Amino acid sequence: MKIFLDSADIDEITALSDTGFIDGITTNPSLIAKSGHKIADRIAEICAVIDGPVSAEVTATDYETMLAEGRKLAAIAPNVTVKVPLTRAGLQTCRTLSDAGTKVNVTLCFTSGQALLAAKAGASFISPFVGRLDDIGQDGMGLIEEICSIYANYDYATEILVASVRSTQHVVDAALVGADVVTLPPKILTALYQHPLTDSGLDAFLQDWAKTGQSIL
Repeated sequence: MKIFLDSADIDEITALSDTGFIDGITTNPSLIAKSGHKIADRIAEICAVIDGPVSAEVTATDYETMLAEGRKLAAIAPNVTVKVPLTRAGLQTCRTLSDAGTKVNVTLCFTSGQALLAAKAGASFISPFVGRLDDIGQDGMGLIEEICSIYANYDYATEILVASVRSTQHVVDAALVGADVVTLPPKILTALYQHPLTDSGLDAFLQDWAKTGQSIL
């Protein structure tokens, strides 16, 4: 499963890019606003650091303006993936951009029916929001299972990008059901490799090693 970092913080992205964990980046208008930078400048900076897909989201709601924004964003760098909302205009924009060879991430997906339409519109990625569904008492990971089954039935090329991840268990569950990608904030990525038994075990090993008086080097 691929791991995308959900961030527009260039310092965070740069710090984590050397780990080998990061396969791509997702951003949204809220993350760009938080960065305090112009979207074109920040996306260009991120694309210079990350070789994989970098999602940059349109902010218009009508087809014509969405399409113009999408084309402008796609021109920033070859690895830009244009992000559009799962609305009628967004799906129409997705179809036009994907037909022209631009990768598109259709976001704000909350039902398997929406995911089906995104695949038919030629989306490169579909982004179901599991955390937001869990927040209202619905089964976010159950939606991922449904989409996996539907896409497998018809061999759709659209990759399932699990978004709105709130815990490491979301990441593990996404991998278990066969999602293609998970996008997560830096704190969840860090939590994936942390465990108190790892820390205590390492501490015990180092204490025992110190008693030997040896050095490997």
